[in-house]
Amino acid sequence: MPDARLPPLHVDVVVVGAGTSGLAAYRSAIKSGKRVMLIEGGPGGTTCASVGCMPSKLLIAAAEAAHGAAPSRTRPFGVHVDGTVRIDGHAVMDRVRRERDRFVGFVLEGVDAIAQSDKLQGWAAFTGTHTLDVHHPDKGVTSVVFGTAVIATGSKAVYPAAWDAVGDGLVVNDDVFGWTTLPKSVAVFGPGVIGLELGQALHRLGVKVVVFGRGNSLGPLSDPQVRDTALAVLGAEFPLYPDAHVRGVEKGPDGRVHVTYRHEDGTWHTDRFEYLLAATGRAANVGGLNLGALGVALDAKGLPTLNQSTLALVDCPHVFMAGDVHGARPLLHEAADDGVVAGENAANYPEVRPAFRRAALGVVFCDPQMSVVGPGYSRLPQGAFVVGRVSFHNQGRARVMLRNQGALHVYVDVATRKFLGAEMVGPSAEHIGHLLAWSLQQGLTVDQMLAMPFYHPVVEEGLRTALRDALAQLAA
Repeated sequence: MPDARLPPLHVDVVVVGAGTSGLAAYRSAIKSGKRVMLIEGGPGGTTCASVGCMPSKLLIAAAEAAHGAAPSRTRPFGVHVDGTVRIDGHAVMDRVRRERDRFVGFVLEGVDAIAQSDKLQGWAAFTGTHTLDVHHPDKGVTSVVFGTAVIATGSKAVYPAAWDAVGDGLVVNDDVFGWTTLPKSVAVFGPGVIGLELGQALHRLGVKVVVFGRGNSLGPLSDPQVRDTALAVLGAEFPLYPDAHVRGVEKGPDGRVHVTYRHEDGTWHTDRFEYLLAATGRAANVGGLNLGALGVALDAKGLPTLNQSTLALVDCPHVFMAGDVHGARPLLHEAADDGVVAGENAANYPEVRPAFRRAALGVVFCDPQMSVVGPGYSRLPQGAFVVGRVSFHNQGRARVMLRNQGALHVYVDVATRKFLGAEMVGPSAEHIGHLLAWSLQQGLTVDQMLAMPFYHPVVEEGLRTALRDALAQLAA
C-alpha cells in the first residue's frame, strides 16, 4: 500500500537536517520573519555531540588519566606509583555514554523549543525544484512546497564494501560510543583525525591497537618534516603503519577479524582483532534526497556544483548547502557559520551575500596534539615563503613538563612578510593554533607577531623561536 498523503504545506524556506548547520540555518532564516520548516529524519543531536567531538574527547580524557597515572609516566618526576593502574572498561564507557547523552540532551532541548508548527519528523526527498516529500514513520507523506531550501544533512562514514564481510566485527566511530565496555583489541584503518584520536585513546586504555594507513598520510599534516616528527613520536607509542601493505581482511573461524599485513622487517603476519574500526573518511549524506529532481548535474559523489561563496547550487540557486554535506570544512564552527549564511541567503533570496570565512584552523586531540592553521604547507605557493622552525625537544617549559616532543613550522610570505599559516605537532597545539589562527585572520606580519608579549616560561616561547627563525631568513 502506498503511504497515505497528508495535507500539503507551503513555506518560504525549508531546512533539511537538524544538526549544527541545519539548526543555525533555521535560526538565521526565522529572524527574517519568513515561514521556515525544519525537517529531521534521524534521532537528532548533531554529529559533534552524539558521535564526534564531544564523546571522543570524553574517551581521550579517560585515556589521559590512565596514561598520566602509569608508573612509567610518573617515575621520571620522582613520583612512584605502587601497584598497577586498573582500567574499568565498563566504568569508562558508562561515563562516555552518560556525558554524551547529556550533551545530546542540550541539543534536543533546543530542538524541542522550536515551535511544533515549524518542524517535521521524517525523511525528505525532492520531487521538483520547489517541492519535496517528507516520509513520516508510520504516518504517511507530507508534500512541502517551498520558495528556497537549505540542505544540511551532514555526512556519514564510508569504507570499502569488501569489509562488510567482517559482519558485526566492523565498526565506525559512531558505533564506538555505544560500547558498554572496552574491547580487547581493535584494528584501526585510517590514520586521519578520527583514527589517531580513537586509536591512541584505546591503546592508552589497555586495548591492543594497530593503526593502518595508505600513502604515508598522517592526520591533517602535509609538511613532510612535521609529519615525520609526528610519525616518530606516535609510532614509538603504538603500532602505526601509515603506508601499510595489507594482504587480507576477513572474519576468521574464531569470529575475530583477521588482518594479514607486512611488518617493517618484510615478514607477513596475521593479527586477530575483536573489531575493525573503519576511519577511512566520510561522505555526504545525500542518499534518498533525490537531488536529481532539482534539475542539477551531479558529480561522481552524487553532489551538485556549489558556489562556495554563497553556498547556493550553481544550477539551482534558490537551494543552498551547508555544513558537512558539502565537505569543504567538516568542522563544527565551520558548519555553524555555513548555517548562518545559508539561512540568511535562503530567507533573503534572490539577495544573497558571500559567506564570511574565518581563518582555517584544525586541531587533532592526540598526544602530542596536532594543529594546522591556514591552507596547509602543500597548498601554499612553493618558493614564495620561508619556513620558520622550532623543535620542542629542548624547549624550556616543554622539558619541565616532560612533554618535549614535536615541532612547529610557521610559513611567512617573502614579499609581504605576512604570516601565511603553520603546521604543528607538540604540546599545547590547540592553544598555539588559536593564537596563530587569530594572527592569520588579522593579516599580521612576522614583525607584528614578534611585537606581541611572550611570558616566561611558557610553551608559546617555542612559537617565538619559530617566528625569529623566519625573520632571520627574511633578513638573509
